[in-house]
Amino acid sequence: MAEASRWHRGGTSKHKLHYRNEVEIRTTLQELLLYFIFLINLCILTFGMVNPHMYYLNKVMSSLFLDTSVPGEERTNFKSIRSITEFWKFMEGPLLEGLYWDSWYNNQQLYNLKNSSRIYYENILLGVPRVRQLKVRNNTCKVYSSFQSSISECYGKYTSANEDLSNFGLTSNSEWRYSTSNTNSPWHWGFLGVYRNGGYIFTLSKSKSETKNKFIDLRLNNWITRGTRVIFIDFSLYNANVNLFCIIRLVAEFSATGGIITSWQFYSVKLLRYVSYYDYFIASCEITFCIFLFVFTTQEVKKIKEFKSNYFKSIWNWLELLLLLLCFVAVSFNIYCNIQIFLLLGQLLKSTEKYSDFYFLAYWHIYYNNIIAITIFFAWIKNMFLAIINDTYSEVKADYSIGRRPDFELGKMIKQSYKNVLEKLRLKKAQKDEDKKTKDSRDLAEQARREGFDENEIQKAEQMKKWKERLEKKYYSEEIQDDYQPVTQQEFQELFLYAVELEKELHYINLKLNQVMRKLSAL
Repeated sequence: MAEASRWHRGGTSKHKLHYRNEVEIRTTLQELLLYFIFLINLCILTFGMVNPHMYYLNKVMSSLFLDTSVPGEERTNFKSIRSITEFWKFMEGPLLEGLYWDSWYNNQQLYNLKNSSRIYYENILLGVPRVRQLKVRNNTCKVYSSFQSSISECYGKYTSANEDLSNFGLTSNSEWRYSTSNTNSPWHWGFLGVYRNGGYIFTLSKSKSETKNKFIDLRLNNWITRGTRVIFIDFSLYNANVNLFCIIRLVAEFSATGGIITSWQFYSVKLLRYVSYYDYFIASCEITFCIFLFVFTTQEVKKIKEFKSNYFKSIWNWLELLLLLLCFVAVSFNIYCNIQIFLLLGQLLKSTEKYSDFYFLAYWHIYYNNIIAITIFFAWIKNMFLAIINDTYSEVKADYSIGRRPDFELGKMIKQSYKNVLEKLRLKKAQKDEDKKTKDSRDLAEQARREGFDENEIQKAEQMKKWKERLEKKYYSEEIQDDYQPVTQQEFQELFLYAVELEKELHYINLKLNQVMRKLSAL
């Protein structure tokens, strides 16, 4: 029915507004609880993918290959390399000693697993290490005319256009011939340039002595030239104790200005995802995350359909869309990583005599971890401002700011719920209170009969009392402090009939009073 007369302002009835606010608060609390569960699930996913063993594995490996000094030169290690001579000393010293652990400290043979190396006796070397060089061509820079007579060679900085693809040196071996890339690894972004795959490549032997002879041969035949711009040393390890792969890349960039700039990457990742019960728990959290993502996406689609272009006028809606986008990217990365691990891991583990390119898998796994970290950052940002941007909380805050009591309070809702629970637990007491009210009403009726009131008057008075109590409870409850009370047409009719009955009662009382006054005047 259409709404009719209203008192002072339009709207629905006060008890309906009170109920609506209560529903809004309850809905908001439910949304906060749901979002809090989502945050907990996201935190479990984020921190469940990392553990302290990753840090310690990176630390011991970096200490072995970066901080170990060249024998006889305590200040020379990989970090301090500045010349080609120091680079070869590192290759024939700390690198060689660090890669080959084939005997115990008393020189007894430790393992007999197809001559596999066990670094620190716990980390098996997967496949064989690979060394890769990228060069630039001569005359890739222009020499000023005054110096052309004395400078016949000029090697510029590395770019894909300047890269040298020709063979050189002892062309009978692969390390002297340019090889194109057959892997899916991304290009490397170094300090001095972005380096693509391919180059002059050779792999190390399973034998320590053969590898040392290879290094000596390359050094004596000038494998590193003036055109050399970068050398990569790549290898991978696996530690079964903690179920972690450690993918290591050592980079030496040869600047066009002279000298060498070193850098490194140590990636400890868990490529074998689902092994223990805890791993399966993480898998269940991943499924829960996808369910949350579907629910939140559905909600946002409904909001866009409802508000249309106005939806995009709020910055918080853009934050919501950004968060959903990051979640979808994270899910896509996770699916892609799992597919690639499923397709490539078995093949890589079988290639014991070749270089196993785990760098590709580790690279995308690290990016997945980064996306999850960014996602959880924006998720907590949204959580901190969720109460502020919520309309219901804004109204309550505004009510308090102007000194007016809000229509509904969270504490009142909790208090009312507590009273309801007590009433349910104390049914006998509630029944006694109701019986007491009924008894009091009957006593008043009996007293009216003793004082000479007829039965019609008593019944009419009881009906008026019930009507009055109902209307007072509806419009003048203690919980409602606002004097402005909107009513519907039906409620207006009820109030009008109530006013008519009050007027009749007042007229009847006036007649009784006049009769009494006449009797008193006659005396």
